[in-house]
Amino acid sequence: MNGYHLAQINILRFKKPKDDPANADFMAALDPVNAVADQAPGFVWRLVGEGNDAIDIDPVPDDPRLAVNMSVWQDIQSLGDYVYRNTEHLAVMRRRRDWAEQMEVYQALWWVRVDHVPTVDEGLTKIELLKEAGPTAEAFTFSKPFDAPDGTPAIPVLDECA
Repeated sequence: MNGYHLAQINILRFKKPKDDPANADFMAALDPVNAVADQAPGFVWRLVGEGNDAIDIDPVPDDPRLAVNMSVWQDIQSLGDYVYRNTEHLAVMRRRRDWAEQMEVYQALWWVRVDHVPTVDEGLTKIELLKEAGPTAEAFTFSKPFDAPDGTPAIPVLDECA
């Protein structure tokens, strides 16, 4: 086992307020999709707010339609298997455009020490870094991963979904 885990953040800005009925299918999918993540091989941690999800967390106080999801995984393969091979998660990803505005960068990956729990601010900084500099060892994507600081290789999983 290496001394690093893979952290990820993904954000979306809802087209309508979070509690709008237009978002009902998304909200209904949160618990089942999170339950699958919690049991997935390689899962370590995920951000949780007042409920069993992070939907009530407002990552940017003046942007109430912005939602955040963060998790930590043992490695890039574990996260990739969940993201791109889990049918419940894929179903939500395929409908992202139904609920969310298009964003230039909505996901970032980075390595964290095994004992580190990333913060929302840290994750938002990684998204900004990725937006400004493209993939680097500090913030990267599935399609352009970087090895962990201890040399553990990052193996590309699949191309990112559109």
